[in-house]
Amino acid sequence: MKRVYIIILTLVASLSANIVSYGQCAMCRATLETNVSNGAETVLAAQLNFGIIYLFASPYLIIAAVGYFWYRNSKKSKNTA
Repeated sequence: MKRVYIIILTLVASLSANIVSYGQCAMCRATLETNVSNGAETVLAAQLNFGIIYLFASPYLIIAAVGYFWYRNSKKSKNTA
C-alpha cells in the first residue's frame, strides 16, 4: 500500500510542477522567422509541423511496441506454466 502512495505522490508532484517551456528550439525559431520574412512561410511551416509530430510520435510508438512484445511474452509464459 505504501508503494501506491509513493506513486500517487510522485504523479501529483510531477503534474503540479510549473515548468515554462517554449514551443520551438532556437534553431527552428530562427529558421522559421527567416523564411517568414522572405515570404515562404506556408511550405516551411507545414514541414516543420510534420517534423514536430514525427519527433513527438516516435517515443510513444517505441514504448507501445515494447509493451506489446512484453505482454505477448508474458501471455506465452503463463500458457506454458
